[in-house]
Amino acid sequence: IFMVLSLLSIVYGALRCNILAIKIKYDDYDVRVKPAAYLCIFMWRSFEIATRVTVLVLFGSVLRIWVFLIVLLNFLGFFFYPWILFWLSKSPFPENIEKELSRVGTTIVLCLLTFLYAGINMFCWSAAQVELSDPDLISKSQNWYQMTVYYIVRLMENAFLLLMWYIYRTDFYLYVCAPMLFLQLLIGYCMGVFFMLVFYQFCHPCKKLFSSSITEAL
Repeated sequence: IFMVLSLLSIVYGALRCNILAIKIKYDDYDVRVKPAAYLCIFMWRSFEIATRVTVLVLFGSVLRIWVFLIVLLNFLGFFFYPWILFWLSKSPFPENIEKELSRVGTTIVLCLLTFLYAGINMFCWSAAQVELSDPDLISKSQNWYQMTVYYIVRLMENAFLLLMWYIYRTDFYLYVCAPMLFLQLLIGYCMGVFFMLVFYQFCHPCKKLFSSSITEAL
């Protein structure tokens, strides 16, 4: 019961972050989110987060040490990704975050922001993509390429972790139909991707402002 309540709480938080990110990106427009959009986001985040957490728990139950390496690599990759893009862009260091902050204070704030960004992306696609070269620190463009790469790589990673769990599973899972659980979790993640596609294709409140639809991008 507590696990379900925790999941619902996290999914609700992800849903609110999605809506907030849309309103920030399109603050010049009157954004009206329809009930169908709320439903798609809820289903998208529910499947995505639940399957991701379950995969990590199953993998960690049989390969306890390796799960820390997986989490660490994920975290460090997403933590340094915005900084790498910032360095490649050769943009000036952000100075307009808070006038009272020194350069060291600004760096600490940006590190905390990318820390939060990395923590979110370990479990689900972040609603707002950090862009340190932008004055608002949030990417205003809709990058279908990044999203596609993220979900392909995440699906492959989940499949690999489940395969390792299946190979090294212990007698604790003797009464669990491992192949069926393997398949259900992969299908569950694909269902999350499906609801995400439905949301961006049909239910996004600002889909008319996209330069291209997600199906055209794919």
